[in-house]
Amino acid sequence: MKVIYFDVIAKLPLGNARQVASMDELLSQADVVSLHVPELPSTMNMMRAAEFAKMKRGGIFINAARGTCVDIDALAAAIESKHLSGAAIDVFPVEPKGNDEEFLSALRPFDNVILTPHIGGSTQEAQANIGIEVGEKFVRYSDAGSTVTAVNFPEVSIPQQPGTHRLLHIHRNVPGVLSAVNSLFARNNINIAAQSMLTKGDIGYMIMDVEASASDAAIDALQTVEGTLRTRVLY
Repeated sequence: MKVIYFDVIAKLPLGNARQVASMDELLSQADVVSLHVPELPSTMNMMRAAEFAKMKRGGIFINAARGTCVDIDALAAAIESKHLSGAAIDVFPVEPKGNDEEFLSALRPFDNVILTPHIGGSTQEAQANIGIEVGEKFVRYSDAGSTVTAVNFPEVSIPQQPGTHRLLHIHRNVPGVLSAVNSLFARNNINIAAQSMLTKGDIGYMIMDVEASASDAAIDALQTVEGTLRTRVLY
């Protein structure tokens, strides 16, 4: 099977796939066009009547990207005219908000169109993987203070340093916090083995590794920093 693709960003070959020079070239050659793009202003109605007309007669179209990337009425017209032999759509411009809301689409009348409910994250396998992933994230936070992939909190992570205690410092996102912390530690002869801080919105989050013998003094000093919300000795 020959695989071709068009990507405006990636320019490297992908396995046995060969990149073509333009979207038009891909549409004219591909028996099956599968769409995988993010929802951006540039991808709004990326596939319209003009694009479907450029596809090979008898071709098949798949949308696993975002519903706004495809003009559904134009796709329905291409199916009805038999220019395309079929389609499979997993995402839609407007999706039902619940089980009591009827799903309406111009593609419903066609037997050669597969419409799936955009719930891949609700399969048994996905839910099991999500549970494992969430558990692993909690462990990384409880054991190391790592908040990488947090949605509404600064993402901070540093490698563990032997012979140190780790301190966590959550504070308001105001100027001078990092300077105040480092100045206090310097005045108290507290050596910082590792340190990382990031802010997001109104919140700042700092992880520090200090010499184990100085952790009590360090946590006392952190609690005096203006803007401090919470401090903790993790280990």
